[in-house]
Amino acid sequence: MEENEVNPTKLAENPFLSRGCCKPPQPGQKNDRIYKHRCSKFDTFDWLKTIPIPTGHVPFDVVEVRFKNSRKDFFRLTPDMTLQVGDIVAVEASPGHDLGIVSMAGDIVKLQLRAKGVNPASDEIRKIYRKARITDVEKWITAVDLETSTMYRTRKIAEQLGLSMKINDVEYQGDHTKAVFYYTADDRVDFRELIKLLADEFKVRIEMRQIGARQEASRLGGIGSCGRELCCSTWMNQFHSVTTQAARVQQLSLNPQKLAGQCSKLKCCLNYEYEVYLDALKEFPNNETVLKTKKGDAIHQKTDIFNKLMWYSYIKDPHNLMAIPVSNVIRIIEENKNGKFPPNLEDFSNITEKKTNFENGIQDEMSYMDHS
Repeated sequence: MEENEVNPTKLAENPFLSRGCCKPPQPGQKNDRIYKHRCSKFDTFDWLKTIPIPTGHVPFDVVEVRFKNSRKDFFRLTPDMTLQVGDIVAVEASPGHDLGIVSMAGDIVKLQLRAKGVNPASDEIRKIYRKARITDVEKWITAVDLETSTMYRTRKIAEQLGLSMKINDVEYQGDHTKAVFYYTADDRVDFRELIKLLADEFKVRIEMRQIGARQEASRLGGIGSCGRELCCSTWMNQFHSVTTQAARVQQLSLNPQKLAGQCSKLKCCLNYEYEVYLDALKEFPNNETVLKTKKGDAIHQKTDIFNKLMWYSYIKDPHNLMAIPVSNVIRIIEENKNGKFPPNLEDFSNITEKKTNFENGIQDEMSYMDHS
């Protein structure tokens, strides 16, 4: 092996970590302690587990099962089956069966179904076949160990075919009969020839699944500019649209390098405090209103929301800014409506500052980020 060549088999000591396992399962063992809540990327807390089941109450027959990364699904138990969180189970798949770990059981699943908009009585909820057998776990271990090397080999094949796509993750089904290839691409990709080559080489059924840039960052993970692990790879399981309006409302500089996350889209955290700012801005007058004084008309330049200050400057002297409390701005606007004009703004100002004259040449660069 050359010095610069990467050995995919040495990249991940525990390939089951993305499935919520603090250590890999071992063939021929019970494997009842490989799942811990702290190891689970999208962990959930069962706040009903300490509440005893009422007398005569039938335990809920649906459990939540987690697979690789953020993939979770609901499955129905057979009448004679009892499962606990952390059990490895064989579940219905198409085709064959898949292996996963029970991540939620009991009445708390009812609330999760309601949050996901799933009808508990739906026939579309697939069933759990059994607790995983020793042979099931052995196949599962073999399949998962192949994922990293398969991904690297697939990237080389796609490059040889000249396909403009990036293979960023591979997930083998638990019975080693099917593999899902997750990829990102800017344009439509004709991967029919790629599927034929992959099927011939890996001897499994191939499924190609395109994901977006945000989903790619979620699957790969990383550290954000805040120094913490990415929200999308730890607890956020739904993406909401983020626009530059969120940055403007929060008085942030429209700098793509600071506002973009690792997915090259606007950071999801811009939405966290957006509604708080909108609520605070209800007390502020329209910043497009021109303040009229005997000294001249003044226009709005910027806003300090939490100090409740609005900065204005005279149209004829745009380089001198004056911070005026919101109450005084409202008072001036009311006087203007009644045909009264104060002598100047300096009498209402708390702070004055000299405006720095510079050109912001990056406004147009933000337009593409609105479509995230």
